[in-house]
Amino acid sequence: MYKKNSKGILFAFVFAMPAYFLGIAYPIIGGPVFGILLGIIFASFKRPASCEPGIRFTGKKILQYSIILLGFEMNLFHVLDIGIQSFSVMIFTLLTAFTVAYFFGKFLKLDHNITTLIGAGTAICGGSAIAAVAPVIGAKDKDIAFSISTIFLFNVIAVFLFPFLGHLFGLSDHGFGMWAGTAINDTSSVVAAGYSYSEEAGSYATIVKLTRALMIVPVCLFFAFLTTHNKTKNSSDFNLATIFPWFILWFIVASIINTTGALPLAFSHALGSLGKFSIIWAMSAIGLNTNLASLIKNGFKPILLGLVCWFAVAAVSLIIQHIIGLI
Repeated sequence: MYKKNSKGILFAFVFAMPAYFLGIAYPIIGGPVFGILLGIIFASFKRPASCEPGIRFTGKKILQYSIILLGFEMNLFHVLDIGIQSFSVMIFTLLTAFTVAYFFGKFLKLDHNITTLIGAGTAICGGSAIAAVAPVIGAKDKDIAFSISTIFLFNVIAVFLFPFLGHLFGLSDHGFGMWAGTAINDTSSVVAAGYSYSEEAGSYATIVKLTRALMIVPVCLFFAFLTTHNKTKNSSDFNLATIFPWFILWFIVASIINTTGALPLAFSHALGSLGKFSIIWAMSAIGLNTNLASLIKNGFKPILLGLVCWFAVAAVSLIIQHIIGLI
């Protein structure tokens, strides 16, 4: 299998490497966005047909492997650290993102997979959540490209807008950390916005964000069973094993191993870093399979959906914090 896919895997790797270094140089944009952009730019160039199977493999399987590797940087004790009150804010923002995405997506007549991915990216952790949910719902490469591009736009805006609004609203360090951690999509943007507000806000926002990332597990399982239910209605011989997100179970195993401290910290960090690079690798492959003309033609509606979801989540986070007395 790997011999058949090796050319395409290496072909995508060629684009992943510069994307990785560009992501380090410009962390607000991030490696995955550079990867998908480079892939899209070069998608129209002629390439050997023998590369195609490997490019598809990279965009699907390596994407799943990357999520497993990210588990080695997850600590389940973070859930306990933030407390039950903070966890309730997270639940409400998660429900808000998916509810708004579903109904407003229907209003815009967007494809269901795009609304689900934008909802997941807004609710949980941006590109990582999109990467995790995409194979569960069988999303196409163009759906992933739309969603990643949309989430990226609001990540950049959030870094500059949230600290300004936080000072305008008079939020405490704790309150801003909770707001940034629950309402900004990508981890790098959460860290950038949090620490630009204050050291304490940055530390708390990071913990909240890492805990929020663990919501990948129940969300993926929910969509796996939802997909199974829909398939079963149309096919009496549908097999759960064909759709169940087994990589999420391995993500849980990796998280448990990291939480126990069984692995040296440096090794766990190296595995997590490999996972982050693998996401860039997969996004490069997805970009290589994306039609730029189609992306431009249909790009406005996903951005509008992302804006509405983002605004709703940011508002609900502040409202719930106010109700339960966190701010």
